[in-house]
Amino acid sequence: MEDPYLKIGESNDRTVKGDSDYVWALKDINFEVKQGEVLGIIGRNGAGKSTLLKILSRTTAPTTGSVKIKGRVASLLEVGTGFHPELSGRDNIFLNGAILGMTRREIQSKFDEIVDFAGVERYIDTPVKRYSSGMYVRLAFSVAAHLDPEILIVDEVLAVGDAEFQKRCLGKIKDVSVNQGRTVLFVSHNLPAIKNLCNTGLYLKNGQVCNYGEMSAILETYQLESFIDEKYGLRNELANSKELFFNQWLIKFEKSNIQNNNAHSIYSGKVFSVTFSLISKSTYLNVEIGLVIRNLDGVIVFSVNSRDFGGDFFDISNGTYNFNFELRLPVKGGSYEIDVVIVSNGIVLDQWVSKTNLKVLSKYESILGNNWQGIVAENVIFTYEKAH
Repeated sequence: MEDPYLKIGESNDRTVKGDSDYVWALKDINFEVKQGEVLGIIGRNGAGKSTLLKILSRTTAPTTGSVKIKGRVASLLEVGTGFHPELSGRDNIFLNGAILGMTRREIQSKFDEIVDFAGVERYIDTPVKRYSSGMYVRLAFSVAAHLDPEILIVDEVLAVGDAEFQKRCLGKIKDVSVNQGRTVLFVSHNLPAIKNLCNTGLYLKNGQVCNYGEMSAILETYQLESFIDEKYGLRNELANSKELFFNQWLIKFEKSNIQNNNAHSIYSGKVFSVTFSLISKSTYLNVEIGLVIRNLDGVIVFSVNSRDFGGDFFDISNGTYNFNFELRLPVKGGSYEIDVVIVSNGIVLDQWVSKTNLKVLSKYESILGNNWQGIVAENVIFTYEKAH
C-alpha cells in the first residue's frame, strides 16, 4: 500500500487550523546527550516536549527514525507514571524497582531512603489511588531518583508538588548528575530552575528543533521570541535580515550615574540612557523599537516600545541610525540584562541580546542582603516616633 505519511505537509502549529488528516507532532529531531549531561527541554505548550520524552522512554514508538539509549531509564512523565493504583506505596516501590531490573535486595537497601525523601511514611501501606496528586508525585519522583537509573527523564510533573518539595527535587537532580554522573532530561516551564540546573538546552517549536546548544543562549532566544509574540502578537519567524542589523559593538549606557568608573553600574531609581546603533542597507516602513530589561532568572522587570509615549512609526533607509532610550529603573540591586528588538510592519527584522550585565546598585544595603521578596524598589518614606 502507498505510504500515507508521504502526504503529510503540515507542521505541528497548534495556533492555526489544519487541512491534513496527519500532523507531525515531531519532525527532524536529531540530537545526542552524553553521559552526565543535564539537558533542559523548553518550548510552548503543544511544542512536542512530552511526546519527545515518551519516545525516549519507549512508551511511544516513533513513526520513522530510531532512538539509541545506553543504560537504564527511569521516567517521570505524568502523575502516577508506572504506579498501579490498587497497590500500596510500598508495593509500587518494589514494582518500579523490578521494572528497572533491580533485585529485591537492592530495592530494600534503598527503601528507607526513598520513603524518607518522599515524606509519605504514614501512608506507605495505603493504596496509591487514595494519594493526593502531590503525594503521588513525591513518591514517584523519589522512586525514580533513588533506584539508580543511568538516565532520569522528568517532565513538568514536579509543578504539582509544593515549593519545598520542588526545591528538594531540583537539589536531588543536581546531585545525581554532578556527583553520580547520571544523565538527566528535564522538561519545565520554570526557567530559573532550568537555567540553574541544565548546561545544555533544546528549544522545541511546532514539533521541530528551533535551537540546540548552550543553555543560557537557548533561554535568551526563547525569552525574546516569547516576549515578541506576546507584545506584538506575531507568529513570524525571526527574519535575520542581511540588509539590516544592530551594530552590537556600539551599544552603550550613558548618563548612568557612573559608580567607580563603571559605565554599566547605576543607582536604583536614577535616570540613565541606553544608546545603540543600527545599520540598514535597505528601506523599511512602519518601524518600531522595543526594549526589554530582565533579571538573570529571565523575569522581565521592564519593557517599553518606541510608540508607548506618544511616538509613532518611523521609516528608515540606507544608512546608520542611533537610538536612545532614557529611563528610570526603580528596581532592587542586582544584575540585569537588556534586549532590543526592531519590527517593521509587524515582522521582526533583528534582535539584540545584551552580553554585558547592567549592574543596579542600592544606596543602602539591607542587613538581610537580597532575601527581601519582590523586584521593585520605589522610594518609601518611613517615620517613627516614641508614643510615651
